[in-house]
Amino acid sequence: MRWKLLRRRWSVSAPRVTVRSRMPWPLRWLILALMMGCSAALALWVFEFGKEITGLDRDARTELTSLRDEVGRLRDEHDRALSVANTADSLLKAAQTTQESLAARVKSLEAENLALTRDLGFFEKLMPTQDNGKPLALRGLQVTLDRPGHLRYQALLMQAVGRSGEFRGRYELTLTGTQEGRPWTQTLNKAGQSIEMKQYQRMEGTIDLPAGAVVKQLEIKVLDAAGKLQASEVARM
Repeated sequence: MRWKLLRRRWSVSAPRVTVRSRMPWPLRWLILALMMGCSAALALWVFEFGKEITGLDRDARTELTSLRDEVGRLRDEHDRALSVANTADSLLKAAQTTQESLAARVKSLEAENLALTRDLGFFEKLMPTQDNGKPLALRGLQVTLDRPGHLRYQALLMQAVGRSGEFRGRYELTLTGTQEGRPWTQTLNKAGQSIEMKQYQRMEGTIDLPAGAVVKQLEIKVLDAAGKLQASEVARM
């Protein structure tokens, strides 16, 4: 008998049972959401209440305020230090510029002093010429080698004391020495070597030497308009 009941229960002809929910599922979800919200609110309240009990929130705010003040102070110090650094850099650049300007001025004054010393030595050699029968006299002939292959000369042509009137003529330069071990002579007579003076005239210029030339002597000859020799001077090196 029991076997038949079990067989009937599990067979196709067993009676069907329908299970119905007592509560709709939207209402269930609403209740579940309310429960979770209450739990979250309760947990937040417990957390805040715990911070108030332990003083954590009060200390954190105090520490935050202190850190903000410290950051502000450090920012002010950084700005002041940056301003001082910029001022020091500007002063250093101005000092460097002033130093360079002074160095250039000193160099210029040294060059001027050297030129004045040379001129003084040049004019110290110039003495008033006496009338010895010659109308002209060459004084203070100087020859220097500025750099290899470049010669500089200067001299002063003066009329003798008591002489007057204008003199016109020209002058020639004769170089004597060696070139590559052999005797060498060269005469320069350029258009720029003309003379027009009343009392005195300074003669100066530069000469480009040929390759391998070594100058041992320079002679200046002053000629009148007719080509007659009026004065001469020799400088040896």
